[in-house]
Amino acid sequence: MSSPVLSPETFETVVVAGVGLIGGSVALGLRERMLSRHIIGLDASAGALEEALALGVIDEARTAPGEWLRSADLVVLAVPVKVLTSLARSLAPYLAPGALITDVGSVKTGIAAEFEALGVRAFVPGHPMTGSERGGVANASAGLLENAVWVLTPTERTPLTALSRMRRLVEQLGAAPVVMPPDAHDKLVATVSHLPYLASLALTHMVARDERLSLLAAGGFRDLTRVASGDPRMSRDMVVENKVALREALHSFSRQLAHLADTLDDPEELLLAASEGKRTRDNLPVVKRSLLPPKYDLVVAVPDKPNQIGAITRILGEASINIKDIEVLAIREHGGAIRLGLEEAGDVDRAAALLRQEGYATRNRG
Repeated sequence: MSSPVLSPETFETVVVAGVGLIGGSVALGLRERMLSRHIIGLDASAGALEEALALGVIDEARTAPGEWLRSADLVVLAVPVKVLTSLARSLAPYLAPGALITDVGSVKTGIAAEFEALGVRAFVPGHPMTGSERGGVANASAGLLENAVWVLTPTERTPLTALSRMRRLVEQLGAAPVVMPPDAHDKLVATVSHLPYLASLALTHMVARDERLSLLAAGGFRDLTRVASGDPRMSRDMVVENKVALREALHSFSRQLAHLADTLDDPEELLLAASEGKRTRDNLPVVKRSLLPPKYDLVVAVPDKPNQIGAITRILGEASINIKDIEVLAIREHGGAIRLGLEEAGDVDRAAALLRQEGYATRNRG
C-alpha cells in the first residue's frame, strides 16, 4: 500500500474555466482523489457544460464570470492559448485574494506577464505535458495526468507559498512537477512539441500532393505524423503564440537536416548520426499511466475512525468482490480517501452500492 509524501490540500470550491480534454481531466483528477468538494465549470459553450454535467465532471455550470467567482479557492484556466489573456482580464476583478490561480496553456511567457500586469499575485503558470488527438470533455480522464511532467513557471513575483501549494496539488494529481522560468519553458517546448507539429504538417502535405505516396504511407509514417491529427485551430494558435522561440527551433532543425543531407555521401558519418539518434530515442522516458483501467477503480472516502480499511474490505469480501489493489490517495484531518482496484468492471457499481448502504461516500474513478 502506498501513501502520499505530502498531506493534500482540500479545495472547497474549484473553478475550471474551459471544460475540454485537459480541464475535464483536471476536474476528474480532483474528484478521484477527493481534493475538492464542489467543482464549477466555466465555459462559453452551453453544450460543453451540459456534457460535463451529464458525465459527472462538474457539479455546477456557468457561462460567464461574475461575483460567484469570489467563492473559488482554486481556479484552473484550461482554455486555448489564444484566449488565455482575455480570459484572465475578465476573471481578475472577481478573484478572491487568497485564491490559487493556475493555467494549463502550452505557452507561458504571455500569460505570466498578463497576470503580473493585472496584479494577481497567487498565480502559478503551469503546463501539464500530456494530451490526446481526441479532444473534448468526453475524452477526459484523470489517468491522462498520471506520471505526466507538469511544468510550473513562476515569475520573480510569484509567492513561494503559491508555488508550494501548486507543487503539492500537481503531486496529488499523480503528475511530476518541474519548475523553470516561463521563457525557458517556451524555448524548450518549441523544440519538443511545436516543431514536431510543423514537421508533421510538412510531411502530410508532401503525401497529400502525391497520391502514390499515400498508398505507401504505413505505420511508421502514421506514428511520425500523429500530432497532425490534433485540432487544427488550437494547434495553429499554439504555434503562433510561440512563434519567436519556434523560429529559432526551425533554424536549428534546418541546420540538422542540411547536415544529414551532407552525410548521404559519407556512410560512416551517417551511421554515427543514426546511432546517436537511436540512443537518444531509446533513452527517452516512457510515461506509464495507471496499471488498472479507470473503469475498474472505485474511490472511497474514509472517515477518521479505527479499522476503516478492514471494514471496507470485509463488506466487499462478504459480497465476493475481489480487491486487486488498494492505494491511499488522501489523508486529511477528518478522514481521507482510498482507491480500490477491482477485478471486474461490473464490481464497481456493486461495491459502490454496498459501501453507500454502510454510510461511505464513493466516486467512480473518472
